[in-house]
Amino acid sequence: MTSRPSRSSRSASRRTKIKKSIGQAEPVMRWSSLAAVGGVVAGSVAAGTVSGLAGLFARTVVTPVKTPAEDLEVLAVVQGASGLEIILPVTEETTVPGTYSLVFDGGAGIARIGAVTSFDPRDGTVQREVEEVYSGDLHRAVRGRWTGFVYPEPRTLGYETEDVRIPVENGTAPAWLVPPEPSSPPGDSAPRPAGEGVWAVMVHGRGSKRAEGIRAIGAARSLGMTSLLISYRNDGEAPAAGDGRYGLGSTEWKDVEAAVAYALEQGAREVVLFGWSMGGAVCLQMADRSDLSSMVAAMVLDGPVINWIDVLAHQARLNRLPDAVGRLGQWLMSNKAGRWATGLAAPVDLKAMDWLSRADHLRVPTLILHSEDDNFVPVGPSMELAAKVPQLVTFVRFHLARHTREWNVDPEKWDHATRLWLHAVLTSPRPGLAQLTA
Repeated sequence: MTSRPSRSSRSASRRTKIKKSIGQAEPVMRWSSLAAVGGVVAGSVAAGTVSGLAGLFARTVVTPVKTPAEDLEVLAVVQGASGLEIILPVTEETTVPGTYSLVFDGGAGIARIGAVTSFDPRDGTVQREVEEVYSGDLHRAVRGRWTGFVYPEPRTLGYETEDVRIPVENGTAPAWLVPPEPSSPPGDSAPRPAGEGVWAVMVHGRGSKRAEGIRAIGAARSLGMTSLLISYRNDGEAPAAGDGRYGLGSTEWKDVEAAVAYALEQGAREVVLFGWSMGGAVCLQMADRSDLSSMVAAMVLDGPVINWIDVLAHQARLNRLPDAVGRLGQWLMSNKAGRWATGLAAPVDLKAMDWLSRADHLRVPTLILHSEDDNFVPVGPSMELAAKVPQLVTFVRFHLARHTREWNVDPEKWDHATRLWLHAVLTSPRPGLAQLTA
């Protein structure tokens, strides 16, 4: 007769399966591996199981994924009326209008995907234009990853680009430096650009890379701004932190500070911080904690994390984790005693990154662009922060864009709102004087 496994061995087996799934999770605020085992956690019965799941949840949040999952099946690549087209399964992302990229072949292949040409809900497929294949053989692609960045590097758009390295802890971090549009010659009567002498420092989100900021270069250049697209610790390009863990903004801000210092050394008179998702949290921390915060003229934040406590609670609910697991996971991240689970060298102060509670500490004019259907970083805190400090924070609402894809869905609206707001801030003696409505 075969003996029945003990409760402790069954719990260990569950945790092993979950840990294996987490290792394959897509990094950009998408812990779908936890949702996949929702049936296991929904019936959590033992304190040990709750503790183990909370530890796995906490570790997933702060651990970078080295190889993002390519979990979107490529059904076919065909010749369309005006060029190549790709057939993909219908998902919440593949049917949204706009322009995106498909990364395939372990990241070696990149293709820019455009408009929907055919959508058949009966067989669950969508067909879209292939605007350009930057690298790899798309015809041989079997699976890929749907992403929000559109161009692999600024040179793709014809921008003059310099590869620079910024001194940071443990080495130097690569960055792209893109100069502004040529200014009028001396003596010309045309008004000087509002952003002349200002550098746009662009900070990508969790699990992404500096290519995410390319979408904002056009708006920055039109105002006469120099663009600096940076990498930071644990993103796979910059030197890793000693613990190899995300600080969710509490440590990464130091690398943004180093980028601002570099800009000032190169002649910038002030900077504007652009941040996407967790990059928004990073920017907020830099503007709050850095000795160079007075040099930050404004922030433009896309789908930003305004309150990590809210985001983590939302992710726990989304992935069907019991409330006790989500709360314990937050505690593990925030306390030294949780190091066994997270691997963090120092705990993350989640309360210090709750800008709804600290709204009176905000000092920098801030534009927030956020889609109402963002299911990874809910829009609520962004709207609430704008309501709390309307003299400093302007909120622009987007639709259908989900997480950090506002530009992809409506680039004209994104560029117009950003240019208009920044022009007002950079030319106004009283920051935040002009407000936008949307």
